[in-house]
Amino acid sequence: MGQKVNPTVFRLNMSEQWRSRWFSDKDYAKLLRQDVQIRRFAAKRLRDAGIDRIEIERSRGEIAINIVAAKPGIIIGRGGTGIDELRKDIARKFLGEKTALKVNVQEVANPNLSAGAVLQVCISDIEKRIPFRRVMKMNIDKVLKAGAEGVKIIMSGRLNGADIARREMLTHGKIPLHTLRANIDYSRGVAQTTYGAVGIKVWIYKGLYFGDSAEQKSRASQQEAPVKTRSASRVNTR
Repeated sequence: MGQKVNPTVFRLNMSEQWRSRWFSDKDYAKLLRQDVQIRRFAAKRLRDAGIDRIEIERSRGEIAINIVAAKPGIIIGRGGTGIDELRKDIARKFLGEKTALKVNVQEVANPNLSAGAVLQVCISDIEKRIPFRRVMKMNIDKVLKAGAEGVKIIMSGRLNGADIARREMLTHGKIPLHTLRANIDYSRGVAQTTYGAVGIKVWIYKGLYFGDSAEQKSRASQQEAPVKTRSASRVNTR
């Protein structure tokens, strides 16, 4: 079971929380599709920021988008212009009139322990035609030096421009996928190369999760910094 399902979904309400937090009845499908579109738009536009995750919270007439990234400065921009433009574009493309939208940016203190940030580095290197084995080894070394107990990277496709697509895996340490208490960060994505798409998956094992104990809170504070700074909030009155 643990080998097949998404590690994040498998551990919901254990070491992981829902990325979308809201309730709805008849508009559920519409709002869910809206969340997917917002995430795809933000991930594509902010791919250089090393996004770890995008969380969406909704209440009556209000939406809060929390972006956790390795490089928040790229999102915020000079004088906050970047985050203001992002908020305006999201409101214009996906939201209706008079919807209050707030965009918050949070920094990951240690990007090498973030599967999303490591994934973006791998995608960037593969698209620059760096040999895939070197990319995997370099990123695994960085993750282990950051304090992870285990890491696994899988790449599949026409690796290094080979005529026949294949799947390669490199792992170090342990990745206990069946242990629900295991704190495993997981992310996946696609690198677009001249030879076609290369799929990439990243698992990072950070240790066991013991709930909201003081030890767990201290570990979390070391891995993520408090909210960095800037948020954009305005009502769309288009």
